[in-house]
Amino acid sequence: MLFSPTVISLVALLTSTASRKAWHRLTKSEKKAYIDAELCLMKKPATLGLPATKNRFEELQAIHQIPASITHGVGAFLPYHRLHMHAHERAMREECGYKGAQPYWDEPRDAGRFASSSVLDPVTGFGGNGAGALRCITNGPFARFVNSLGPGYRTSTPHCIHRIVNDTVSLMSGQAYVDECLALPNYLSFWPCLELAPHVGGHGGVGGLMTDPIASPGDPLFYLHHTWLDKLFWEWQARDLPARLADISGPNTPLPFGSTPPPSDSTPAGLPIFFPPLDTLPPLDSLIPPPDAPLPEGDPGNVTTLSHVLNMLGVIPSATIRDVMDIGGPLLCYEYV
Repeated sequence: MLFSPTVISLVALLTSTASRKAWHRLTKSEKKAYIDAELCLMKKPATLGLPATKNRFEELQAIHQIPASITHGVGAFLPYHRLHMHAHERAMREECGYKGAQPYWDEPRDAGRFASSSVLDPVTGFGGNGAGALRCITNGPFARFVNSLGPGYRTSTPHCIHRIVNDTVSLMSGQAYVDECLALPNYLSFWPCLELAPHVGGHGGVGGLMTDPIASPGDPLFYLHHTWLDKLFWEWQARDLPARLADISGPNTPLPFGSTPPPSDSTPAGLPIFFPPLDTLPPLDSLIPPPDAPLPEGDPGNVTTLSHVLNMLGVIPSATIRDVMDIGGPLLCYEYV
């Protein structure tokens, strides 16, 4: 179901603006509260009947896995992940007693040195790099978590959270790449730029499960990474308000699996592009969308519009792109500080 004006008004009355901060600016007690809330979601049983999900954390992963073919390489990429971050934040606050807001990883601060970032601290962070043949994380609060979703679209394949930190790829989260994207004049050029360099920099820089474009929310670092990308999306919007609250475009359906993208003027100019080694990526056949993959809803053709439906599969009510374009609006009600 979509959010009705009545529901949106009620949400506005019951919530105050949440202030999202960088992880390194949180106190130790604030970091612990966030980690504890994530562990709480991992212990809460699944209730929605989504394939193979065993807990609330995996239900939040499933809303990324199931519609992945229509939320990546398309115009809905940034609005969809914006609502996904909101769904995660809302679950932590409403179901696990978390009092804070969804933090983000200030990745330019750590670009080229993810391996030594405080985000990967085994005591106050998310645990470090993977080890052994399977590259499972061996320390930190999530070392014992067994994930049921992935690789790719596969389900019922229990595995650890694994990481293969790559500080060459993490360079693409650097400020030069960010600045190239923020300078672009419209959403049609900005979105693919952000989905390429800073986006791949964070996923490929952490490596392992985070390099899985379908099941990557199985690593809790996914939420810090994509909240940072949402911050960049908002920074770009804020450069020309209110015009950019309505600037949305791009296709609804991505190119067929395995095809080569056409040349794009949104590729960061003069900056090198790095990708993780092929042998560290999920099996390619796991990345092929299943025959019953969801189709886009709410648009009259193959062009993303403000009426495009962002389907949350019941984890939270679905919404349209129009509903999420303003982070300070009645549905989302947060800010970056």
